[in-house]
Amino acid sequence: MSQQNRRVVTGHDSAGKSIFVMDGVPPVVTSPGRGGVTVTEVWRSEQTPASNAGNAEATVNPQPLHPPEGGHVCRVVEYQPDSIRGQSDRAAHFAAMQATDAVDKSARHFGFHKTRTLDYAIVLDGEIYAMMDEGECLLKAGDVLVQRGTNHAWSNRTEKPVRVAFVLIDAEPL
Repeated sequence: MSQQNRRVVTGHDSAGKSIFVMDGVPPVVTSPGRGGVTVTEVWRSEQTPASNAGNAEATVNPQPLHPPEGGHVCRVVEYQPDSIRGQSDRAAHFAAMQATDAVDKSARHFGFHKTRTLDYAIVLDGEIYAMMDEGECLLKAGDVLVQRGTNHAWSNRTEKPVRVAFVLIDAEPL
């Protein structure tokens, strides 16, 4: 079962004073989406630099994997164990990926894909393997991976869900 994420968002009142404008579960949670994972959209911006004007919700609809051109997205992803996701999720994973992803259907793990983003992946709970074309690295709670537009996959080889926070920033393609 997926753990709910609490999101607290700050803003400004009409006098310009800082206030809390949102506190609760974000409105866009895709479960189980993208090949056996739950995705919670925390926030997104359509541009960089981001605008801090207004207090409107920024994540009103299910979003594509990538941030908008020139923008960024923050999300929390919960990965079920590979034993649950399994090779049968390969088709679901590929169907969920956007057309701009270069998906390697012959890769050693069903989750291999390449994005046009600079990503910060922060392991919140559990452990997960970051897999590259050459090599892999075990990441545990508190570890941060900087993923720079590489072909990669995420492999949960435990029997517990793993939670990872991601910040994806639009980047120039290689």
